[in-house]
Amino acid sequence: MTPKPWKILASTYLRKNIRLDRCELPTGQVIEGTVLEFGDWVTVLALTKEQEVVLIRQYRHGAQKVIVEFPGGAMDTDDESPLTAARRELQEETGYTSDRIVQVGCVSPNPANHTNRIYSFLALDAEKNGGQRLDETEEIEVLLRPLDDVIAMAKRGELLQSMQVSTLFFTLAYLDRIS
Repeated sequence: MTPKPWKILASTYLRKNIRLDRCELPTGQVIEGTVLEFGDWVTVLALTKEQEVVLIRQYRHGAQKVIVEFPGGAMDTDDESPLTAARRELQEETGYTSDRIVQVGCVSPNPANHTNRIYSFLALDAEKNGGQRLDETEEIEVLLRPLDDVIAMAKRGELLQSMQVSTLFFTLAYLDRIS
């Protein structure tokens, strides 16, 4: 049996970006479900000329812990493209820039109830080119680690956020480090 889309009967906003949909399934059953309407995000795995990965460490309130991540964040309304957002986020959060940034993947963080996409980028030959330009709620420490150490971190579960792991996977595939 081929799955079919659900029919949306009604949508109600509970809060900004949080929608409650009343849907009819192909079987005729009616259910309600919450949809989170987030904008698209970008994540950047930046490699320096010395083949070190530029990482950030910051507090994440949902997890209620300080975690290690790749630079990235939500696209701004004035970002022309995901690539523009990737360049901006890399510079703002780390002070690093790169003239060689390529998109290596795109995924949905949770297609069951999120509307957004996450674009994964690889920045090659990243160089420190200034200071951080952090938002008022950000406190970010910049770290440099060899790529093999970052792979080991992922294997140990130290990259907590799933979009970080998918960006690492896309990068390793792009670099022909996995088959």
